[in-house]
Amino acid sequence: MNNLKNKVQLIGNLGNDPELKKLDSGRILVKANLATNDRYTNTQGEQKDETQWHRLVAWGKTAEKMEKLLKKGSEIALEGKLTHRSYTDDKGVARYITEVIVNEFMLLNRGAMPF
Repeated sequence: MNNLKNKVQLIGNLGNDPELKKLDSGRILVKANLATNDRYTNTQGEQKDETQWHRLVAWGKTAEKMEKLLKKGSEIALEGKLTHRSYTDDKGVARYITEVIVNEFMLLNRGAMPF
């Protein structure tokens, strides 16, 4: 049960092409945004759609595969973990970010192979 403490599974569509970056250390990362959609009925009985946006980060081979195989609009399923970090922007304001560190993903709209 220890590996269930911080586990995220999402299905959604990419809002942008994955952006690959090579760090000075030689490590490779990719960043992307994922939209997930929920449908619910409000108190007036109306069907409503709600979109949530998630920041994705992947490292190494997973990053390379995401950059190679995915593009804006790709529907994927992913598994990862949540991380939180903070930084100070150019104006001196503290900013807080929640990201999903992607461990593996599956392209759903083409062959459904896990990567």
